[in-house]
Amino acid sequence: MEEIALALGGGGIKGVAHLGVIFRLQEAGYKIKAIAGTSAGGVVGAVIASGAKEAEILAVLAQLSGHNFFSHRNQDGPSLLGLSGLVKLLSPFLKDKTFADLKIPFAATAVDILTKQEFILNRGPVIDAVVATSSIPGVFPPVKMGKAELIDGGVLDPVPVAVARWLAPKLPIVAVCLSPVPEQWREIPEISLPLDTRIPKPILSRIVNMRISQAIRIFADSMDITSRMITELRLQIEKPDVIIRPDVLKFGYLDPGDPHELIQVGVKAVELHLPEIRHSLTWRHKLGRQFQNPQPPSKVFED
Repeated sequence: MEEIALALGGGGIKGVAHLGVIFRLQEAGYKIKAIAGTSAGGVVGAVIASGAKEAEILAVLAQLSGHNFFSHRNQDGPSLLGLSGLVKLLSPFLKDKTFADLKIPFAATAVDILTKQEFILNRGPVIDAVVATSSIPGVFPPVKMGKAELIDGGVLDPVPVAVARWLAPKLPIVAVCLSPVPEQWREIPEISLPLDTRIPKPILSRIVNMRISQAIRIFADSMDITSRMITELRLQIEKPDVIIRPDVLKFGYLDPGDPHELIQVGVKAVELHLPEIRHSLTWRHKLGRQFQNPQPPSKVFED
């Protein structure tokens, strides 16, 4: 069985497509030996690294809905939305687990909003790291760890290729990027904000049309542009062996769609790249990787 390492990028709810990619790679006979994940990629990466089976994951995904998913926890700081639903969703897989308990080496990334420094999270409680890497600034509250206030690692590293290479320097890095190629950027739909569906429609309509909602939407769109530019630049610099881009263009960033459809999008994306993955495992490429000994690309977080 051939071995690979994964770098899983952010993308909100669209990150469910990562599962389809992973399920198809495993079905094709590839063994995943290391995973680095940012934001949604950190969520999926942690679940897979925990040893969760496909059937278990699908059973939990069946409960996924927008209702109360983005509600606040008591300890959450000021933010538009909360992550209590994410914590509840992940508890069957990650509750009480530390990184030492994981079946596959895994690391997430986050940024300290106080020092503006990127950190690699690979020790301590896994669920804390996953919530930190998912905390989109302004939308979700930062996560306090020690003296740091951590937010979404995608702010600086949308697809953590260098972290994956540090975890598994001798293996090909398969990067899964949930943003489209630049030629498709004009087709990206406007980001919508998930509002509580229990609010009566007339009131909901007024909230959506308020200036503050419009301002938030403009801010979110501009952050999305910045993220896409950083993604392309870092992929060019860090050069993963294979880049897989599931076609998630029509799916909302924070709007829970059909998880099974997203999984199938991920499965389909892998089919196009199987020859490329096989090529990355030829002896010539393996030989080139034998001389790699990368240092951690960012500081490893120590509480």
